[in-house]
Amino acid sequence: MQRTNSKLITVMAGVLISAAAMLSPLQAMATEVVMYKSPNCGCCTDWADSLRKEGFTVVENQREDMDRIKASYGVPEKLSSCHTATVNGYVIEGHVPAADVKRLLDEKPAIVGLTAPGMPMKSPGMQPAGLPPKNYDVLAFDKDGKAVVFSHY
Repeated sequence: MQRTNSKLITVMAGVLISAAAMLSPLQAMATEVVMYKSPNCGCCTDWADSLRKEGFTVVENQREDMDRIKASYGVPEKLSSCHTATVNGYVIEGHVPAADVKRLLDEKPAIVGLTAPGMPMKSPGMQPAGLPPKNYDVLAFDKDGKAVVFSHY
C-alpha cells in the first residue's frame, strides 16, 4: 500500500509541475486589450499591432462615437487622444507603450488609467515599428482628471 501511495504522489507531483509550466505562458498571452477607434485611423491599428508584438491580445472596435466612448470611460478632453482602450479595468488612452501597460498591470495603482495625450510623433503607432518611444510623457490620471507623469521618454 505504501508503494502505491508513493507512486501516486510522484505522478501527482509531475502533473502539478507540468500544469504550472504551461500556465505561465498562457497567463502572459491572456491579457486582452479592448480598443475603440475611428474606422479611418491607421495609427490606431499600428498601436494595436505594437501591443500584439508584446504578447497582448487586442480586440479592435471601430466606432464613430469616440467622444461618447471617452466620456463613458472618464477620459478628460485635455488628456484625450485618437483611440481609447481598456485592460483589466484600466483605461489606456492613445499611444501608450506596451511597457507602460505591463508596468500598470504589475503595479496596479489606484488610478483610472494612462494616457499619451494628443498623438505624440515618436510613440508606438506614430513612427516606424521597432523604434523606441521618444520625446513625450505618459500620464497617469485619476477619476478627477488629475494627471501625473507615469513615464518620460
